[in-house]
Amino acid sequence: MGLNGTMGQMALLVIDGGQPRAVRIGDAVQGIRVVSVGSGEAVVEVGGKRRSLRVGDAPAAVGGGAGSSAAGTKIVLSAGSGGHFLSSGSINGKAVQFMVDTGATVVALGEAEAQGLSIDYKKGARVTMRTAGGDVPAWRVTLGSVRIGDVEVSNVEAVVQPTPLPFVLLGNSFLTRFQMRRENDLLTLERRY
Repeated sequence: MGLNGTMGQMALLVIDGGQPRAVRIGDAVQGIRVVSVGSGEAVVEVGGKRRSLRVGDAPAAVGGGAGSSAAGTKIVLSAGSGGHFLSSGSINGKAVQFMVDTGATVVALGEAEAQGLSIDYKKGARVTMRTAGGDVPAWRVTLGSVRIGDVEVSNVEAVVQPTPLPFVLLGNSFLTRFQMRRENDLLTLERRY
């Protein structure tokens, strides 16, 4: 279970990797009752116990632990402030924050983030990236796995740049493996291969 966003008095809950469901304070869905909703956070009650959820936290397993399987084929993201699609996920099993960037050729991350993920990027090929701020030196690497919810993709091309980034940019080396569909503030990615 995870929190994909909030809308007024409703929490957008993702349960067992399904599509986000808007649940009002006091209402329950699949045994999960929403107690309170704040800016980017919600308190829910499951089996008589309260849990705090925040947008961007790793999903928590509920019941049978379906959140641990990586056999999913669909990712549903809701737009955050500024219209950006953000999601928590993992690279090589370690937690990161992603931002969808359809203008990025590959997944991109900063040097400090790569070090925190134990990626030996300096063994990668040295390249020059063209960015809005000009040319930037970078290293091309292959990520063993990129995962969002219960969807995992192996061998994803990425670049590591010395400039810090607030998020890992989820570029087309990941996105092109999915059929993308946007409906209002929801972006659905369905696995093609």
